[in-house]
Amino acid sequence: MRMRPTLSWTPGEDLPPGTTDLEPVADALSTGGVLVLSGAGISTESGIPDYRGEGGSLSRHTPMTYQDFTASAQARRRYWARSHLGWRTFGRACPNAGHLAVAAFERHGLLSGVITQNVDGLHQAAGSEGVTELHGSLDRVVCLSCGALSPRRELVRQLEEANPGFEPVAAGINPDGDADLTDEQVGDFRVAPCTICGGILKPDVVFFGEAVPPRRVEHCRKLVREAASLLVLGSSLTVMSGLRFVRQAAQADKPVLIINRDPTRGDRHALTRVALPLGTALTTVAGRLGVPVHG
Repeated sequence: MRMRPTLSWTPGEDLPPGTTDLEPVADALSTGGVLVLSGAGISTESGIPDYRGEGGSLSRHTPMTYQDFTASAQARRRYWARSHLGWRTFGRACPNAGHLAVAAFERHGLLSGVITQNVDGLHQAAGSEGVTELHGSLDRVVCLSCGALSPRRELVRQLEEANPGFEPVAAGINPDGDADLTDEQVGDFRVAPCTICGGILKPDVVFFGEAVPPRRVEHCRKLVREAASLLVLGSSLTVMSGLRFVRQAAQADKPVLIINRDPTRGDRHALTRVALPLGTALTTVAGRLGVPVHG
């Protein structure tokens, strides 16, 4: 499955309006078997901006595409300079109330699994165990030549040694973990090669325009087939890699519930869209169900 580099989506006037009624979400969770699909919106309360919400990063930032990254040494230099700086902030982000509530629902046996479009690892940091990282994780690095995987901390050390004194001030941090830097700030930043074969290193994430591994896609489809309902948290569903699971659930007559403050591309398939902040909404539902959320 190839992620289309879809950067925008305009809601149609025929979409149902959002609500503040959390009862359908509470009802679905009370019966169990809920599969969570989370997007960037669940991490905004941790200080990581989303792509398309109010103030989203797409208003100022175009994410790196796989085609640009593999074709241009300058694009890789720019990406790794921005990502190296952004990681210092991104890697320190902590789970918020939304992540903690999802982990609490899992501990109480209410979830069948979690699929996340995010690459920040915050679900796992909150204590969730059954997490499928649809788009990979920024805390791993892969070599495009030999396929070797390595921890991000090893690359951080290499880049620090190769670029002493690299301390530009970024205009902002983006959901894909890179910082907003000008070409002048990037300068002659030195990119580290694979220590095994000298090949090109890439974060172990799915860039825009890149294919999600087929086995991962099929695993997610299996999770949808086995779930009683699908709960979408903080995703605009603009990218087909997430929307297709909403469509699959709806076609199988499984309830789809969405918590997202703005309209989404999946609203027409949903039983309801709750237009509330995620942390507030999920902790409220947890309280109604008697599920303690540990901070």
